[in-house]
Amino acid sequence: MPPGELRDTVTDAALVPDHLDSAKRRQILDGARSVFLAQGFDGASMGEIAKAAGVSKGTLYVYFESKEDLFAALVKAQCALTAERLFELDADNHDVREVLRRLGLSFIEAMVEPSHVSTVRMVIGAADRQPDIGQLFLGAGPRRGAARLAAWLEAKNAQGDLTVSDPELAAWQFLTMCHSSVMMPVLIGGEAPPPPERVSYVVGRAVEVFLAAYGPKQGA
Repeated sequence: MPPGELRDTVTDAALVPDHLDSAKRRQILDGARSVFLAQGFDGASMGEIAKAAGVSKGTLYVYFESKEDLFAALVKAQCALTAERLFELDADNHDVREVLRRLGLSFIEAMVEPSHVSTVRMVIGAADRQPDIGQLFLGAGPRRGAARLAAWLEAKNAQGDLTVSDPELAAWQFLTMCHSSVMMPVLIGGEAPPPPERVSYVVGRAVEVFLAAYGPKQGA
C-alpha cells in the first residue's frame, strides 16, 4: 500500500468520533466475516475484505495491520460474544437441573451453528502457522465460557446446591459431555446437526450424570 494512502487515511480516521470509529470497525469485521467464511483464511485477501466491508484498502489498514490481525480480531470478537451470551448464569436460581439443561441446549445450538463450525475449522487450519490464533480462540471462547460456568458452580457449591471440589474441571466435564458426541460428527465428518430430540436427549443425560457426581450428598 502506498505510504501516502495510509497517511491520508490515518489523518482522516483521527478526526472521526469514537462512536463512528467503533461502527467502522464493526463494519470491517462484518465484511471480513463474510469473506473468511466464503474463502477461508488462506483464500481471503485484504482487497476482497475491503470490498465486502465497503471501505478502501487504506481505511482497512488503519484499523488492522494485516490479514492475520484482522482474523484474530474477528475470532476474538465472535468467541467473546458467544461466551457472554451463553454463560449468563443466575447464581440466585436454585434450580440447578433446569439451569444446566438450558445451558446445555443453548451451548450445543451455538456449537453446531454453521458459521461457528466454519470459524473453528479456519482456526484449526491456521493454528499450525499461527499458534497465537489458537490460543486467542481458546482464551476468548472455550476458556472464558468454562470460567464463567466454574464461577457459577462455585456459587452453587457455597449455597449447598452442589458438592463440587474442582469447579473448573467440573465445568469442562459438563460442557464436554454436552457437545463432544454432537459436535465432532458435524465439525470433522461434515454431518448435519442432529435433530432437536437427539440434542435434548444428550443434554438430559449429561445433566443426570453431572448431578449424580456433583449433586448434594444425602445426609451431608
